[in-house]
Formats: sequence, structure tokens, C-alpha cells
Amino acid sequence: MNLFELSLKLKGFPIKKAKLALEKINAMSAKEKEQDIIDKRTAIVNHHLNNNLFYKSFAKKANVEDWNSIPVLTKRDLQQPLNNRLSEGFLTKNCLVNNTSGSSGYPLSFAKDQFSHALSWAIFMDRYSWHSLDLNTSKQARFYGIPLNKISYYKERLKDKLSNRFRFSVFDMSDTQLAKNVVLFGKSNYEYLYGYSNALTLFGKYLDRENIVLKDKCKSLKVCIATSETLFENDKKLLEKQFGVSVINEYGCAELGLIAFQNKNNEWLINNDDLYVEILDDNNNILPHGEQGRIVITSLYNKAHPFIRYDLGDIGTLSKNSTLNKPILESLAGRTNDTLNLPSGKTAAGFTMYYVTKTVIEDASKIKEFMLEQFKLDTFKVSYVAEEDLNETQKETIKKALDNYLEPGLTVSFERKESLERAKSGKVKQFISYVK
Repeated sequence: MNLFELSLKLKGFPIKKAKLALEKINAMSAKEKEQDIIDKRTAIVNHHLNNNLFYKSFAKKANVEDWNSIPVLTKRDLQQPLNNRLSEGFLTKNCLVNNTSGSSGYPLSFAKDQFSHALSWAIFMDRYSWHSLDLNTSKQARFYGIPLNKISYYKERLKDKLSNRFRFSVFDMSDTQLAKNVVLFGKSNYEYLYGYSNALTLFGKYLDRENIVLKDKCKSLKVCIATSETLFENDKKLLEKQFGVSVINEYGCAELGLIAFQNKNNEWLINNDDLYVEILDDNNNILPHGEQGRIVITSLYNKAHPFIRYDLGDIGTLSKNSTLNKPILESLAGRTNDTLNLPSGKTAAGFTMYYVTKTVIEDASKIKEFMLEQFKLDTFKVSYVAEEDLNETQKETIKKALDNYLEPGLTVSFERKESLERAKSGKVKQFISYVK
């Protein structure tokens, strides 16, 4: 057993048992797998109805024979002490306890039983193997946030060491620091990059400006995995060109583990080994494949804490080619709380404005990164980091695009900054509305 698996085992997580369970799941026929998902779905609801006082009270009208009767669980529903939400037989000392980042607006503490957590890691190992990566031995270049207080900082560095990775902080993405990063790549045998899409894109743009292909500096590189933030297609092409390797989209969250991962056929496959994923409308009706809605997920194995029909706060679409045995994520369109309300009464996802503005900016100027803020129904500001100011023609082009895609008459101002404010996690919140 290698260092990473050994660290899981020493912490009490039965990784060997989890890997054997995953092997059995992967050996199932399509028909067997579909029935197993339905059976596991029923079993986990029954478990929490019988063993979890919080969930029993929350799902009073739930009927396991009628899936539509199972209520949708939101982060707001879970805003109470963790001990109140644990199932019988589980304590904070005999399961994994963690917190979400709070990027949805609702930070959350949660628990996973030891087998469920081990199975999550077994699934990560399986998916990474699709791209010839081994979590035990493949060295990772990680572009992520890191705590700045000493104890937490060194704790994360130790975790990185045990996980065979080196962390490049995203809090300093200046050209001076990125040049140092390139030197480090030249001295190391990294097999893959991993990190926030926004940070990887900043690095890729620097390499483009300097006419550097990273694989020329680090011959061992195999792939790049972008996570946490949406990676636009143009950015993906840029990264593949400048990194010199394929770029893979990953989608996951702390509470549930891996949700979707791209295979070698460029399909963003939903993880249905330990999750059941639905797309719902605003009235909690299941939407047909191909229609955009709220991503709602059931954790099929977590017996310590209920995540049943759990509304992540994300918006997405399942491909029309999806089946229960092979669900495919077609798109991930942002968060439900990033809502854009306009003077006419029209409502749109804030992500829409970001996408339109980004498209125009990419065509108009070499912008490193930017964010959008809404101060009034008709008043917006674009803050951006660039070597020079946008000229009036470029600003007018952006305003016209917003007129076309949203509605005419919006007031848009622009501010060039040295850097954008990042959250403690290192992420940049790309759209903020102050309109209630």
C-alpha cells in the first residue's frame, strides 16, 4: 500500500474495502447497475428515516415507494448544529467532519461515515486512472488557496506532502511569481496540474504572453485537471496549447465528493457509483434531459448524515443522451444564488452576463481576469486586471453586447485594478449582486 492509501487507512478509512466495493459496482451490467441505484436510493432514505431524528422530522411525508414525495433538502435546512443532524450510532469522533467553503452563501458543517468517505476516494482514484494518473504516485502541481495562519498553513503543507503534491498559492498570480512557478516546473517531475479554473487560466495566459509551452519545461506532464470554477471552451483551448497536455473538467464538492469527471471521449460523466443526480425545475419537478435546472443529488452511501435530494445551489443540464446507467453532464451554468434581476422584470443567471462580457473582452483586449458587480437593477461595474485600460471603443462594444443579450438601457462602468479580491479559499467570486 502506498503513502496516500496508507494515510487514509491510518485515519480509520477502509480504503481496501471501498476499492473492492467499487470493483463489484463496475462489474455490473447496465441493467444490474440501474437496479442497484434504485435499490441503494430506497435503502439510504429508509436508513435515515429510521435512524436520524432530524431527517425523520424533515421528511414527515416521505414515501420510499414514491420518489417524488421525498422532499428536497437545502443548505438552509441544514443550518443547525451538526450533532442534531447525525444518525444514530454516529458521533463527530467516529466519522469525517468537515466544512464547505461557504461560496454558495451558506457555509455548512457536515459528516461522512468512514466507509462513505473511503468510497469517495476510491472513485477519485478510479477516474484519475482513466488518464494514467495514480493518486499514490503521480506528483501533482496544485493551484489552490492555502490558509495564511501558521498552524493551518503547515497542516495543509503536511497534507500536500502525504498526498504527493506541491501547492502553488493562488494569492499571488503576478508575472514575477508565475515566472518562478515556471522555474519550479523545470526542476520537478509533476505529472499533472490541478486547481481552480480561474488560476490555471491566469497561468496559461502568462505562458502565452511569454511564448512558453509548459511541457517543454516539464517533460513528465500528462494532463491538467480544472475544478471548482467553470472553464470556458476558449480558455480550455488556450490551456491545452500552453500546457501542452489535455485539460480535463472535474466537478465536485466537499459534502459529496466527485460529481462528474471528463473521460477520454470528452464526455463529462456523472458519478453514479455513489451518487444519484437529478435536474429539477423551480417547483421540484424532474426536468427532461437537455433542459437546464437545479442540480439535486442523493448520496447513496453516507449513513452518518443525510444528503438526500440535496440542492447544491448549482445550475446545470444533463445530456439528452444520458441514461440512468450512463448520465452525462452537458453543462454547468453557475449558482442559483447568482441571480441577475433587471429593470424590465426579466431575471437571468448572473453567469449569463459574465459569459457575454468575457466573450467580448477576450476579443477586445488581453484581460487577465475580471469580475462583475450589480449595484442597482440597471447599474453594473466591470472590474478588471490588465496591463492597460480598455479604450472607449472596447467599452462601447461590451455595452452593446449587454444591450443585445440582456436588455437596453443598462449603465455599465469600468475600473481597472492591480488585483481582484479573493476569498479565503483563493477563489474569485466572478459575479456579485447587491440588489435584494
